[in-house]
Amino acid sequence: MRRRTFLRAAGAGSLAALAGCAATPTGDGTTPPPEETTGGATRTPRETIDGTPSGTLRVATYDSFTGEGTAGTYLKSAFEDEYPGVTVEFTTPSNGVNQYIQRKQSGAPIDADLYVGVNTDDLVRADERLDDALFMHSRDHLDRADTIKPDLEIDPEGRAVPYDTGYISLVYDESAIEAPETFDDLLEPAYEDALITQNAQQSDPGQAFLLWTIDAKGEDGYLDYWDSLVENGVTILDDWQPAYNAYMNEEAPMVVSYSTDQVFYGADADLTRHQVGFIEGEGYANPETMARFADTDQPALARLFMDFVLQPDHQGQVAERNVQFPAVTDAQLGETFSELAKEPPEAVTFTYDQLQGNVDEWTDAWARRVVGN
Repeated sequence: MRRRTFLRAAGAGSLAALAGCAATPTGDGTTPPPEETTGGATRTPRETIDGTPSGTLRVATYDSFTGEGTAGTYLKSAFEDEYPGVTVEFTTPSNGVNQYIQRKQSGAPIDADLYVGVNTDDLVRADERLDDALFMHSRDHLDRADTIKPDLEIDPEGRAVPYDTGYISLVYDESAIEAPETFDDLLEPAYEDALITQNAQQSDPGQAFLLWTIDAKGEDGYLDYWDSLVENGVTILDDWQPAYNAYMNEEAPMVVSYSTDQVFYGADADLTRHQVGFIEGEGYANPETMARFADTDQPALARLFMDFVLQPDHQGQVAERNVQFPAVTDAQLGETFSELAKEPPEAVTFTYDQLQGNVDEWTDAWARRVVGN
C-alpha cells in the first residue's frame, strides 16, 4: 500500500465544466506540439475532441487510489457525471509502472491510456530502460497547467503532470518520546529501537526516506549513516502498511510516514500518537503525477481527464481523500484539512536530473548493505 486513503464521507461538491472539446486528436504523442503564431501571439495546438466526449478511458493506478471513499472512485463518478458518454475503468497492476516498462520492452500492447501515480524514480527508470517513449508530452496541452505549484514539477519533458504531493516526515507518540531534531539525533541512545521505517526497494515512503538521508549525508556518507541506524535498532518493514501497523501496536514510538497523518484521524481524535516531526526542519517531497501513455488511442480523452483532476474543487477532494497536499495553487480545501495537514518549513527532494543514472545504484547499494539483498 502506498498510502492511506481518506475513508470518511466527503461531499462530492460541485462539478466544474470544462471547455474545449472539439476536433480530432493531433500531435505525434511523444513531444510538445510545435508552436503556432496567430496575430502575433504564440500558442500551442493540442489534442481535442470532436463533439461530445465518449468512449472508455483506461486508467492504471495503485490499489489505494481506488475503492470506497477514495480519490479515484470520486473522480470516476464525477467525470462520468460530467461526461455521460464516457466510462472510466481503473486497473491496478501489482508491479506498478514496472509492468508497463516490461510490456514495452517485450513489444506487448499497453492496455491503458493514462497512469495515475508516477513518481520521479518511475519516470527515470522508464527512460533508462526503454528506447521508445513510454509516456507522451501533456503539460503544454492542459488548460490548468499554469496553476500547478512550480516546485512540484518533476519532468523536464512535460510528460508527467503533478496532481498531489506528500511530505515524508516522522510520526511519533509525544507521550513516549520527543521528536529528534536532526538525523544525528536518531543515532543517540535516547532513540535506540525507537524508529520503524520501510524497505526502500518496495515502498515509496521507504525510498523517499532513503533519498532524504542521501540528501543529508551525501552519496559518500549515507551507507555509513544507515549502518549506525541499524546499530541503534531501526526496524525496517516491507511497506507503509505493516510499518504503520507495527507503530500503532506500540512496537516503537516513531515511524516514517506522511506529514498529513492527523488529517486521516481528524480533529476529534486523540492526536497524542500522531505528532509530526520534521528532521532538520525538513520534509522530503514526493510529488505524484499522471502521465498519458504514448501508445494510447485516447490522447484527447486522457488530456480532458487530466485537466478535470486539476480543477480547484476536484483538487480539494483528491487532497482530502488521498490524504496528500494538492498540486495546484487554488485548490478548494476544507478547514479541517488546512488545520491538520502539516507542511514542512523546508521541502527537499531530488530532481529528475539528479536521480537519472543514480536511483537504482543508490537503492541497490542500500539493499545489499542494510537488508542483505
